[in-house]
Amino acid sequence: MKIGVAKEIKPDEYRVALTPAGARELVQRGHDVAIETGAGVGSSFADDAYTAAGARIAGVDDVWGDSELLLKVKEPIAPEYERLREGLVLFTYLHIAADEPLTRALVDSGITAVAYETVETPDRRLPLLAPMSEIAGRLAAQAGAYFLEKPLGGRGLLLGGVPGVARGSVVVIGGGMVGYNAAVIALGLGANVTILERSIDRMRELEEILGSRANLLMSSALQIEESVAEADVVIGAVLIPGAVAPKLVTREMVTAMKDGAVIADVAIDQGGCVATARPTTHSDPVYTVDGVTHYCVANMPGAVPVTSTKALTNATLPYVEAIANNGLREAIAQDPALALGVNVVDGKITYEAVADAHGLEYSPLDDVLPLAPV
Repeated sequence: MKIGVAKEIKPDEYRVALTPAGARELVQRGHDVAIETGAGVGSSFADDAYTAAGARIAGVDDVWGDSELLLKVKEPIAPEYERLREGLVLFTYLHIAADEPLTRALVDSGITAVAYETVETPDRRLPLLAPMSEIAGRLAAQAGAYFLEKPLGGRGLLLGGVPGVARGSVVVIGGGMVGYNAAVIALGLGANVTILERSIDRMRELEEILGSRANLLMSSALQIEESVAEADVVIGAVLIPGAVAPKLVTREMVTAMKDGAVIADVAIDQGGCVATARPTTHSDPVYTVDGVTHYCVANMPGAVPVTSTKALTNATLPYVEAIANNGLREAIAQDPALALGVNVVDGKITYEAVADAHGLEYSPLDDVLPLAPV
């Protein structure tokens, strides 16, 4: 199969969808791998590293125009919409429930779009989202501690305190992969950490892992309101796979927070779980609402591309190989988890939460791309 790896052009995005090691694995299996010129530079992978692995370097027109399977990290942005086309399988993070223009561009183009973030195993794991969730959660806690510093507009508080001075308070909304990793780093910094979670089973798991180091509370509107008001840092770590994130922190809750407190909304890719959140970039990462600093970078793991690119390839490569070796139809027939990643096929939306988010028609995947043997 002809596999292309596009260079990311979203602002402050330094990751690449495939490492040279991943390219070598694909080449050894007989696939043609084309890497867009300079695609790996941001992750410290020079073009020569890919050619040494057996891939070839190509221009943007060739990578988009000749590939059967195109690998990216982030969703296509407006200048790339014209490159979307029928016959191309796009495999990337999409988050289209929060992006109607992109959704319509994908539908209108006839492309087949497979989203990393909605690949879901029978036990409800999200294997392709997990590595970036781990990184984003850890970065969110670091960012919260950093932007608490007074010269950056924060309260002027050291999260870990010192002997004789109270520790800062970190509230994590959501106890999944992002929330757990945010809590681990916040605990490591010495903060007083509270995790708000709705699943009792998940709270039991977190208690087994974290012991008594974190406060585990049932999430409710009242509990969120009370916890956020006392927090120095609030980390939004809520996820409904493929769907728009619920707005759990209202404008009124933000207004009631301490002056100079920090919000890090990791759910911003899916619209954010804080009413006052809007996407920011690494170049301009924060803004203030009612005296509260908001850190809402839409591609947090892009800040550490050497780590992120390797972690991403580790997770995605088996799925890339399945598609390349078998074709998409056979690959998703063999793997229901990968089938859940298919969001758009032949002008139809095949992921229900995306269709619901935009009031568009939903078409079950098996109706659009029948998987039963013919």
